[in-house]
Amino acid sequence: MTEYGRGPGSEPWHPEDPLYGDGGWGGQEAHAAQSPYGGQPQHYPEQPQQQYGDWGTGQQPGGYDQSQQQYAQGQQQHYVQESQQYGGQPPQQYNGQGGQGYHDQGGQQYDQNGQQYHDGGWDTGQQYQQQHQVPYGGDPNDPYGGQPAAYGGQQPDYYSTPDAYPPPEPPSRRRAEPEPQQTDWDPGPDQGEHAFFAGAGDDDDDPDTDDDPQSRRRGKGSKGKGKGKGETKRRSGFACLVVTLVFTSVIGGVGYFGYQFYQNRFGTAPDFAGDGTSEQVTVVIPKGAFGSVIGQKLKAAGVVKSVDAFVAAQSQNSNGDKIQSGSYLLKKEMSAESAVALMLDPKSQNNLVVREGQRNVTVYEAIDKQLGLSKGSTKKVAEKKYKSLGLPDWANDNSDIKDPLEGFLYPATYPAAKGMKPEAVLKDMVSQAKREYAKHDLEAKAEELGLESPLQVITVASLVQAEGITHDDFRKMAAVVYNRLKSTNDITNQKLEFDSTYNYLKGQSKIDISVAEIRNYDDPYNTYFYKGLPPGPIGNPGNDALKAALNPDGGAWMFFISIDGKKTDFTKTLPEHEKLVQKFNERRNKD
Repeated sequence: MTEYGRGPGSEPWHPEDPLYGDGGWGGQEAHAAQSPYGGQPQHYPEQPQQQYGDWGTGQQPGGYDQSQQQYAQGQQQHYVQESQQYGGQPPQQYNGQGGQGYHDQGGQQYDQNGQQYHDGGWDTGQQYQQQHQVPYGGDPNDPYGGQPAAYGGQQPDYYSTPDAYPPPEPPSRRRAEPEPQQTDWDPGPDQGEHAFFAGAGDDDDDPDTDDDPQSRRRGKGSKGKGKGKGETKRRSGFACLVVTLVFTSVIGGVGYFGYQFYQNRFGTAPDFAGDGTSEQVTVVIPKGAFGSVIGQKLKAAGVVKSVDAFVAAQSQNSNGDKIQSGSYLLKKEMSAESAVALMLDPKSQNNLVVREGQRNVTVYEAIDKQLGLSKGSTKKVAEKKYKSLGLPDWANDNSDIKDPLEGFLYPATYPAAKGMKPEAVLKDMVSQAKREYAKHDLEAKAEELGLESPLQVITVASLVQAEGITHDDFRKMAAVVYNRLKSTNDITNQKLEFDSTYNYLKGQSKIDISVAEIRNYDDPYNTYFYKGLPPGPIGNPGNDALKAALNPDGGAWMFFISIDGKKTDFTKTLPEHEKLVQKFNERRNKD
């Protein structure tokens, strides 16, 4: 198809076509020629050579403007006036778009060669719209009919600019459209397909590829880009390697997690075999720890191989739930069954037990022994660092207190193994005492019981713990304390007269103490010498003694004595008490 919209027939280029044999426009204006009508040359403004639109779509070129319309109207009037010279031939009709055609009486349109228009256009669906037709008798090589190409100023030549499209050429001089140059991201010879899957590089063995211009346009062997055949191969190989690694990683990950899932659901828990190695390790189990927590501690210490194995072994042992908190001396790489059995054996328990009513001096000695320290080491630490061990604010409120930590080394089992520091063990005991005492509103209870501070509540509890033989004695013993502290007490004159207080200050535990010795010894802790409570606790009371101190018996008990050392007898009057004392002396004389 030509730029002038010739029909679809097989006829060759018509010799009367204005561009037949023309070498193409060079962007210059047409030569002026005489008008075929005998008049003066007509002057029309030069029309810029417009770019052609898409001939196959029937769309009008985008370069049509108002000046072209005015030119078409002027041409139409001129042809009407000269129509008589051609024997009444109908004048040329313009459609307002710069096109040309003839009308016969039947309303059909023909071009100057007799070819018929269809609905104002060629068979392609579009009229020739930009190039002006040559008048009758004009030079076919002169598209302007010898008329000057400009008036009103010189129009710019768009075909001579560097950015302009080249003018159309006849078919005989046209060249094949160059293939679009391939950019770096061009997918390759098969447009739209990635080079990795298109098999790029099939002609890499051709040594002349770099000399082929079309190959360079497609991006192959382009030395200017710095990317040759070797790099293309390497890039494809690297892509294959990456894909392979990704697939391998995914498959490996799925297999690993699948195996783990199977092992967790259906597999046997990993476990060591035997009773362990000769290497020993100390494991501390916190209070309130259940099976899985204990298993985690043992696994972290290298005792068992898995938590699940320990939990299973503990559940299978009938006494497995009796494992207590504390410190255990175990072996490494033990089977879970052996670990459970050893933890139930008292020999493995590497703990320190503080018993109810124990004094601090006894606890200090036990810590030294447990930690392998020289005698007196823990006591020195307690004297120097007691303020940093976490005592409550109301502790040590009296300058006469002999040991600020007395009453705060709470009776319980504590981990204490070689390598630990004594202050760590003491701090653990004080923390336990604070937790237990915090369960009771000691300040409110002290006020309710007529005591001065919570520390006096602990002091009463320590007296109850020291004087009572059994827990059944505790509430009556507490009642004796509170009754003797009353101001109405005219029997002992508000003195407690407890042997336990004198033994405490002496650091002893005697039963037979002479009256002369005990009543004449001047010390704040001697309740035979001073009225009221001692400055502080005389031991570490347990929970039952504390509860008894907080909730004493309501009886008017004033005296107590144990004749056989197994049972305590309480009386309300002095005569009743003297009878019991006589029985006690008779029994002792017999022995």
